[in-house]
Amino acid sequence: MTDKIRVAVVGANGAFGMKHLDGLKNIEDAEVTVVSATSQEKADGVAGKYGIANAVVGLDAVLERDDVDAVILATPTGLHASQTQEVLKAGKHVQVEIPLADSLADAEATLAAADASDRIAMVGHTRRFNPSHQLVHNRIAAGEFNVQQMDVQTYFFRRTNTNAKGEPRSWTDHLLWHHAAHTVDLFAYQAGKIVQANAIQGPIHPELGIAMDMSIQLKSETGAICTLSLSFNNDGPFGTFFRYIGDSATYIARYDDLYTGKDEQIDVSKVAVSMNGIELQDREFVSAIREGREPNSSIRQVIDCYRVLGQLEEQLA
Repeated sequence: MTDKIRVAVVGANGAFGMKHLDGLKNIEDAEVTVVSATSQEKADGVAGKYGIANAVVGLDAVLERDDVDAVILATPTGLHASQTQEVLKAGKHVQVEIPLADSLADAEATLAAADASDRIAMVGHTRRFNPSHQLVHNRIAAGEFNVQQMDVQTYFFRRTNTNAKGEPRSWTDHLLWHHAAHTVDLFAYQAGKIVQANAIQGPIHPELGIAMDMSIQLKSETGAICTLSLSFNNDGPFGTFFRYIGDSATYIARYDDLYTGKDEQIDVSKVAVSMNGIELQDREFVSAIREGREPNSSIRQVIDCYRVLGQLEEQLA
């Protein structure tokens, strides 16, 4: 291994591929040696924008290279499990964007592949790394705050199959396996192992074949509860907004920013070395490789989230 961790970003032309590239350029221990996209034209465009020497098409073209230590997968959800297994088989470290898989069977198979490997295998559960949620987690760890209830809204306006950049998507997003995964994992991370989970969903979209609205209830081993509302029908402000109601305070988290229950902003600038959750997530990935340790948000640490999602899928079926 060279002085820097040599990283490939696959799916670099997508919205989150570029978010990772924006973060990686601030990490001294990382060097992006190659980007991959769905066409050579798109790969060349990203490489030119970020000053990266090599641009290829597909994952195979990345795995055959000897200038790649680690791969970040920002590819369609349906490819995450199989591609993560391919990267591990090729002997490279891997960080796969959330979700790890879109079925429990695929998630378990990928965990088995990670357990059989000596490589770092991490999932992009960004909420663990946002400074807002980190501050809350630190106060929980210090015994200064305990979650009693989390109220979460995950709202988008996606009645057509488009991505975060507003471009047509070749695959269909999913409220349960993708967007609910953020909150299910975060709730357990902040309040303890989930012991009860319930879900209902609204009508199935006639063309997309997915539910456009969903409601999920969770309870942790500590007795804390979580109510999660998800929608692709929301014609208004979009994103995910978390209200922590605790025994000593109320917090509202909007991505990297944090507010009191009275909507007064809290300074989180000193929580970590960056105010960018995805950059912090990538820093953890690079540091874990450098130090030879399990990262926060390893496959092993997040697998319970996918087990809960599997239970909820059975209920909805």
